[in-house]
Amino acid sequence: MCSSDLLRRLAQDPLAKPAVGDWVLVGTGRAPRIEAVLPRRTALVRKAAGRRARPQVVVANVDVVVVVTAAGADVNVRRLERYAAAIAESGARPVVVLTKVDLEGDGDVARIQEAWPGARVIAASGLTGTGVAEVRAELTEGVTGALVGSSGVGKSTLVNALVGREVHATAEVRASDLRGRHTTTFRALVPLPGPDGVRGGGGLLVDSPGMRELSAWDADEGVRATFGDVEALLGECRYSDCRHASEPGCAVQAALASGELDPARYAAFQVLLEEQAAQAEAATPEGREAKRRAIKALTRGAKVRAAEKRGRR
Repeated sequence: MCSSDLLRRLAQDPLAKPAVGDWVLVGTGRAPRIEAVLPRRTALVRKAAGRRARPQVVVANVDVVVVVTAAGADVNVRRLERYAAAIAESGARPVVVLTKVDLEGDGDVARIQEAWPGARVIAASGLTGTGVAEVRAELTEGVTGALVGSSGVGKSTLVNALVGREVHATAEVRASDLRGRHTTTFRALVPLPGPDGVRGGGGLLVDSPGMRELSAWDADEGVRATFGDVEALLGECRYSDCRHASEPGCAVQAALASGELDPARYAAFQVLLEEQAAQAEAATPEGREAKRRAIKALTRGAKVRAAEKRGRR
């Protein structure tokens, strides 16, 4: 339970709500209550499911976010870009684990790496043990990680392999699409064994249920970090107010025409910016103005950095 002061704050700020991974102050008494949430080192935040534009902290105070995707049809570049933006904004380090390579092979590794250059990509199989040691090496003693991804991609099987015993029930894959069935229904904190196999001697892992959707919240910087190639092009346009449509000297349109820039990637970049703007529309007037300035600064900042590279500043 939360104190009355914290409840009043929650009515004004949804981000103040305690989340998995938070450190909290608990008051003493016959009925202990959460008095305050301590400042977070990192926070993976998304737009909460539903029509209302409000944020939800998925997990807090983790050092690494492990995104799990199954080889084959589950690999969705546009979804991975969303994860990339949200994680870049969170302050945590990204790792992508491509599971079920025993069924589909590891041919998707290069495709994922191209879409997410800053992340380490590990090909793994919880059933055969492929890549499990590499994943465990990312979660050493003193490191807290979070496992995220869609339902049925093999998160529970991977957790069991990391721990060395069954801590989560798993289900057989469907013959129709080789996907597992949803088995994890709540977030759990799992202690991992150390190099000597001692239980709890490694890092900690927050295992989460599958997420049906992920819309990054207040992630202007995360979008910029994820689409650094697009940002660089924005700074090369001839005119400072270029709309990147039919203006002469538009570097974006030139890159699209030459094939340097994938039209689908540029469209995804625009969609993410539009989502950021839509969040602001549902916020207070002050929030809307702040979001407008932040998105405008995305293009302006790109031009400044491009000028610096050319030695103009």
